[in-house]
Amino acid sequence: MPLKWAIERAKERNCNIVQLTSDKQRPDALHFYEKLGFKATHEGFKLAI
Repeated sequence: MPLKWAIERAKERNCNIVQLTSDKQRPDALHFYEKLGFKATHEGFKLAI
């Protein structure tokens, strides 16, 4: 899986965080990331103009 591969490469390079974004209206994606150990820690904002 490409995401797990990227996480492993980050660990090898002594990174201390992997961060991603996902649309709140994609519950399956949110659940998928949570199963990988990601935590929802921030709230984002957008303004369509």
